[in-house]
Amino acid sequence: MTDVAASLAELAHRHGVATEYVDWRDRPTPVPAATLVAVLAALGVPAATEEQRRASLAAHDRRYWSRSLPPTVHVRSDRSGSFWVHVPHGSPVRVWIELADGTVRTDLRQLENNTPPYDLDGEPIGEAGFELPAGLPLGYHRLHMRSTDTAADTTLIVSPGAVALPHRLESGRAWGPATQLYSVISERSWGTGDLTDLTDLAVWSGSRHGADFLLVNPLHAAAPVTPMEPSPYLPTSRQFVNPLYLRPEAIPEFAYVRGRARLRKKRLTVQAHASRSQLIDRDAAWQAKRAALQAVYRVPRSAGRDMAYTAFRHRAGPRLDDFAVWCALAERHGPDWRRWPEELRHPRSPAVADFAVRHADEVDFHRWLQWQLDDQLAAAQSAARRIGMELGIMHDLAVGVDAGGADAWALQDVLAPGVTAGAPSDEFNQLGQDWSQPPWRPDRLTECGYEPFRAMVAAVLRHAGGVRIDHIIGLFRLWWIPAGAPPTDGTYVHYDHETMVGIVALEAARVGAVVVGEDLGTVEPWVRDHLRERGLLGTSILWFELDRDSADPAAPAGPLPAERWREYCLSAVTTHDLPPTPGYLAGAHVRLRAELGLLTRPAAEEWADDRAKQQAWLAELRRVGLLDAGVDPADPDAVDDDAVDDDAVDDIVLALHRYLGRTPSKLLALGLADAVGDRRIQNQPGTSDEYPNWRVPLSGPDGRRMLLEEVFTDPRAAALAEAMRAGAQSRVQSGVQSRPGPGVTGGV
Repeated sequence: MTDVAASLAELAHRHGVATEYVDWRDRPTPVPAATLVAVLAALGVPAATEEQRRASLAAHDRRYWSRSLPPTVHVRSDRSGSFWVHVPHGSPVRVWIELADGTVRTDLRQLENNTPPYDLDGEPIGEAGFELPAGLPLGYHRLHMRSTDTAADTTLIVSPGAVALPHRLESGRAWGPATQLYSVISERSWGTGDLTDLTDLAVWSGSRHGADFLLVNPLHAAAPVTPMEPSPYLPTSRQFVNPLYLRPEAIPEFAYVRGRARLRKKRLTVQAHASRSQLIDRDAAWQAKRAALQAVYRVPRSAGRDMAYTAFRHRAGPRLDDFAVWCALAERHGPDWRRWPEELRHPRSPAVADFAVRHADEVDFHRWLQWQLDDQLAAAQSAARRIGMELGIMHDLAVGVDAGGADAWALQDVLAPGVTAGAPSDEFNQLGQDWSQPPWRPDRLTECGYEPFRAMVAAVLRHAGGVRIDHIIGLFRLWWIPAGAPPTDGTYVHYDHETMVGIVALEAARVGAVVVGEDLGTVEPWVRDHLRERGLLGTSILWFELDRDSADPAAPAGPLPAERWREYCLSAVTTHDLPPTPGYLAGAHVRLRAELGLLTRPAAEEWADDRAKQQAWLAELRRVGLLDAGVDPADPDAVDDDAVDDDAVDDIVLALHRYLGRTPSKLLALGLADAVGDRRIQNQPGTSDEYPNWRVPLSGPDGRRMLLEEVFTDPRAAALAEAMRAGAQSRVQSGVQSRPGPGVTGGV
């Protein structure tokens, strides 16, 4: 146990704050008292002194007993549940459910509850328990209570027992490409990949190579100002979309813009700039595209189009208005609302309302952009399904938002100040990670019926056949780091995972989508059990799939045999936080971390360890007959790209992806960068300006930028896509599922 005062430990326990955790090396690690005090302060709980802690414990008791009903009640539809009611001791109470369709259920059976009464300011308060029956309809309902002189109601969430897989995946499986869309530039895009490129990529992979999904990076909104934030995982909003992904020519009103030739010239100029640049230039692309979009916005709409826009605004509701107002304010005052004039720092202030009126056209432009994005996202998903994809577009949900951005401004009452979310040390990020994002406050989420979380999940699934949830462990617990502290000085804060996973399952069930949880890193086995029970798929990355059940526990873990991988997961060779496979085989991940000072042990040890792991995988490929003897990307002592055998790399990349077909995994993914032989790292965790994260265009093995049209005719891409098709169509082998260990993605 951590050596902290008993009152501090108790207060932390009541608020879901861990006083101890197990690190990636399986070592129990105590949390410093200073960290606990800072994290509790972010939850609005004073705990610096013994007096404060005792007062906070008493306040916690009072809040609980002062409530007539829990702030939110959740139950699975396939089982019964329960909830408590607080009334003056001995008073009668009546409870009922008002369903979303307006009907009423009164068949709630009272349960035995022997909790002693609580003295609340001299009045004894009793607790009664009631059962929620199994079989309640899915959705968001209201739970009511009435006593002698008290009435209250609360949110009741009924989620499915599990998310059902599409019929074709129940007995089969599917493959799909995974791409960073902004990096995929075509002959007609405006310097970055866009939603028309997404549509074309889906049509190519689905119609020519039998893909059933296309996994894309988060398309969440960035601030509409320059310099534009490059990371798709640090958005200004997770509910809205980045207009950088719009194709202006795909908007119906573009046909009626005067001076279209001038706009096309802008596109040609930004295309020429992109072709000369080594990196993605979002700022140049956005400045040119924004001018074009403003010209289209000024075109009068037809009566039908105007009605469609009105309907979109009505459906999106006040959150769209808040977002559009924030965008207009950001264009005038900068993208960090914390630096705005004091009177503009809350969305409900009179000054903000006055600004929205005085700048109505600017605000409406940003609303209109979201309407166009909704149209083009719908078109991409429709095209993917029409050419035969089982799922279509699989979107990605980032773990958090920019602390100075639109969501943090609009939702500041449910986000924790003074802390940021991140991750503790692990094998590949040994200094830990600080994502500089404010985490949800679990207490405020439950108090508002999880409405902001519900809206966010529904938005990402609106035009999707699936969603990948980044760091899905954040629905269970999230690493909170006090302001000014290094990532290693944080602790875990726990969430009501039953409810949060239930909401994800409910929203996915409503649209028939598949949910994939990114469950890499240090994950307790029961978490993967819970996700599997709820129908959510996990994630397996080949380099992390190691056999922890070796007969010799002292020996390094070798590759996990394919037949023992998890069935209910999405499997891939690599991930965006590692180099594309050709670069990985050349040791780019070790070299870059050594250059940037991100290693916690000598580089020679990292090189040796990496070479040993690669050799183990090459041996496994040879064992199963996918690689000829002697095929090796480099001499074991080589440490530079010049020593890499390109032909051997191609053979190994193909063999590794064929190996995925030997696993029983339901979904198989091929990174587009792997497909074309790209070697450059897209993102190096633990860095910001030290490396051009999220700014690397799609390139071939020679480092030359590749256009999307070239991908469609690239023989390497075609061969890998066909290997994935064959793997997805192969008979699924049944085998013993392995137990996942810390830091790996073993089976459940």
